[in-house]
Amino acid sequence: MMLPTPDSNSAALDALLPDAMAQKAEAVGVKKAVMPADRLFVLAVLAGAFIAFGAVFATTVSADVHPLIGWGPTRLLAGVVFSLGLVLVIVGGAELFTGNNLIVMAWASGKVSSAQLLRNWAIVFAGNLVGSLGTAAMVFLSEQYTFGSGAVGRTAIAIAEHKLGLGVVSAFFLGVLCNVLVCLAVWLAFSARTTTDRVLAIVPPIAAFVAAGFEHSVANMYFVPVGILIAGTGDFASDALSWGAFVWRNLIPVTLGNIVGGAGLVGAAYWFVYLRQRPDAG
Repeated sequence: MMLPTPDSNSAALDALLPDAMAQKAEAVGVKKAVMPADRLFVLAVLAGAFIAFGAVFATTVSADVHPLIGWGPTRLLAGVVFSLGLVLVIVGGAELFTGNNLIVMAWASGKVSSAQLLRNWAIVFAGNLVGSLGTAAMVFLSEQYTFGSGAVGRTAIAIAEHKLGLGVVSAFFLGVLCNVLVCLAVWLAFSARTTTDRVLAIVPPIAAFVAAGFEHSVANMYFVPVGILIAGTGDFASDALSWGAFVWRNLIPVTLGNIVGGAGLVGAAYWFVYLRQRPDAG
């Protein structure tokens, strides 16, 4: 019986290198682009719920912690636990709008049409919205926001108020920066050989974007609506939150920024380096 050589073991266990990661990203993009609409939508609903679970986790653990450990450590703590959302998406299998910005790599190679790209983004964005809003409604109806003598609810409203207090330009560029890190987390996960690899690749970039205060459109589909719902109760009133402000001052500019950051600064950059066809030299 022939035993595996050290070289063959190394090839099986080593993480993929960037050129192979680019080819994998391209192949995954093609698969996502041609996925049936019903399947795509359900997986997108799941992704919206998964990101919302990460947001619930982050809101809960950061409630009333700031005075004890300071702003920076509180943000770091929230970021580490929020990464649960993308771990569930990548390992569990779901369709997330911000991560799917990397389909632009397959589009730039001519393997996905513009119509297929926009179809995927539209269906996934809608599904993410349904999953996030549905989770926000269930959290509200569960009255989980009353836990910790109302600390969770106060934190949820403070998060939503901060997001709606951003200027449109600020929200856009915070969205750009956010999805650079989110798509880098997805990009690094393409190198993984095991579930442990995937988790370890995901957590640092996601913790970084949350700690820095960058803006993620799908996360905001939970953070702001749950704050609006809680603010409508007698004990947690807030005049700073409204659905119109959420859509026009946050969701739209953040979404556009996410596309620029993910599709432009990550997807297009790696396509240019590893997948662009170059004329033969000589």
